[in-house]
Amino acid sequence: MSDLLLLGTNGIIVLFVLLFLFGIVIGSFLNVLIYRIPLKEDIAIERSHCMHCGHVLSWYELIPLFSYIIQGGKCRSCKKHISIQYPLVEALNAILWMGVVCANGLKIETILFCLCSSVLIVLAVIDERTKEIPLPLNIAIFVLGIARICFDYTHWYEYVIGMLVVSGLFFLIVALSKGRAMGMGDVKLMFAAGLLLGWKHILLAMILGCALGSVIHLIRMRVQKKNSELAFGPYLAMGIYLTFIVGQPIINWYMGLFRV
Repeated sequence: MSDLLLLGTNGIIVLFVLLFLFGIVIGSFLNVLIYRIPLKEDIAIERSHCMHCGHVLSWYELIPLFSYIIQGGKCRSCKKHISIQYPLVEALNAILWMGVVCANGLKIETILFCLCSSVLIVLAVIDERTKEIPLPLNIAIFVLGIARICFDYTHWYEYVIGMLVVSGLFFLIVALSKGRAMGMGDVKLMFAAGLLLGWKHILLAMILGCALGSVIHLIRMRVQKKNSELAFGPYLAMGIYLTFIVGQPIINWYMGLFRV
């Protein structure tokens, strides 16, 4: 955060305006991934279109966030409502990016954490809907983990341990429960995220994810009449993101409890 202060007030304002604009643009692409990955559709060639009438969208109908607002949340062709997911994902991606930058400042890992945050959004929505975490998303996080080691190679062992510590525990749970307690997608997620975060932070991410999953899902079961089946990926994603933001302060506080 201290390096952000060096930019001055005007510099910080410009930085966050650019972050927001670029964040919603990437958020628009995330919506494409959320829709097309489960259907195994092409994400690059096929043009964006209305989900109801098939109307191919013009460039001015694809301006992230603003097109939805200007059109009143409706398709210009068939006038049917467009899912609120589209502007929410776009805005959420921008907000998450700004949170990462506020917490971590201008560092290489900030870029990696921002990119991972975007992947986590896609992963969370798809898992919530399908109860599956697509392998390419875990691979993307794994690649970010490799990049983290390249920039912090003197501590490579912390990331390798992180890759194994939580994923190993989850794999044991999967094996003992024969897949009833959780899926292998969760194992692969924590394997990849552990390489990005290191062992201390991935343990914290697991604790936060489990705590959030327990509380939020119990509330959803009561309010929304959800059954006990839990898509764990969204809560693990929340835990991982919160670790990007508050992980180091929490770890420093915890370690301070043991200092004499």
